Amino acid sequence: MQTKTNSALSRPLVVMLLASLCCLLWGSAIPFINLGYRYFEIGGSDTATQILFGGCRFLMAGMLTILFESIAQKKIALPKRTSWGNVVKLSLAQTIIQYVFFYIGVAHTVSAKSAIIQGLQAFTSILIACFVFRSEKMNKLKWIGGLIGVAGIVVVNWTKDGFAGGMSFIGEGFVIVSMIASACSTGLIKKFGAHDSPVVMSGWQFMLGGAVMMIIGLLSGGRLCASNMLAYAVLFYLAMLSAVAYSIWAVLLRVNPVSRVAVYTFLQPIFGVFLSLTLVDRGSEAPLLRYAAALVLICVSIAVVNRGQRQEGEKSGLSPP
Repeated sequence: MQTKTNSALSRPLVVMLLASLCCLLWGSAIPFINLGYRYFEIGGSDTATQILFGGCRFLMAGMLTILFESIAQKKIALPKRTSWGNVVKLSLAQTIIQYVFFYIGVAHTVSAKSAIIQGLQAFTSILIACFVFRSEKMNKLKWIGGLIGVAGIVVVNWTKDGFAGGMSFIGEGFVIVSMIASACSTGLIKKFGAHDSPVVMSGWQFMLGGAVMMIIGLLSGGRLCASNMLAYAVLFYLAMLSAVAYSIWAVLLRVNPVSRVAVYTFLQPIFGVFLSLTLVDRGSEAPLLRYAAALVLICVSIAVVNRGQRQEGEKSGLSPP
């Protein structure tokens, strides 16, 4: 039964639909975070409360993930006794380092440059999988596809003034650290998921990471309260999207090469831009031609990287699923 399920999750159409759903959910996170800041009245310079807000989100996400998985298993979903160390490592990369640095970095970075750096995550995940974790091999098509995807991210964020000049370590530097941590977490999920349930590990690492972020936020002076019930609805949605997206993502990574799944994260900024214009910046003028060109480049990138993965399978004598 498990083999049939794994086979189904390795089919290209299934990977495309599920990975795109994850990226759509993640793409909705930035506009909903902005809505959350608005409803909770969190200022752009109030980093402590931003980290506290993120901690509440991920603690709830972990609790929801474990609740759903416990109901499915009809028992409390716990990782193996030998896997708790892996949960801590995953939490450090996927939640604590990634989001503490992300929230601080974004507060000191032009949004367009943050989006570009985030967009590099897909290519960085492929590079780390090939050269750090060595879970697959790099080839010419993966290089070409990755660079085309990066070009798509650059196109969607290009303005007549470029990307705004200047760089700072606490701004762009912190966003880069966040991006690298996220890319590393993709490789860790692939590695650790082979020995334990990736959904269970995601849930517990969210709870651990969320708790640590909440402590950091509270000790730094952060406070979170709102009279508008929409604020709490937004917070619950953010927790739910993290629980759903990361659980699906972890399962996909367990049965597929990293490059086949990670390349879809190039879609995340596209979804984010469209949803931001729809939900937050409805009065903004959308350069549709530029967005369409970026989407075409990203689709080409996905096709080329997937072809590179199939080529790798053919050279190794394995039939690609």
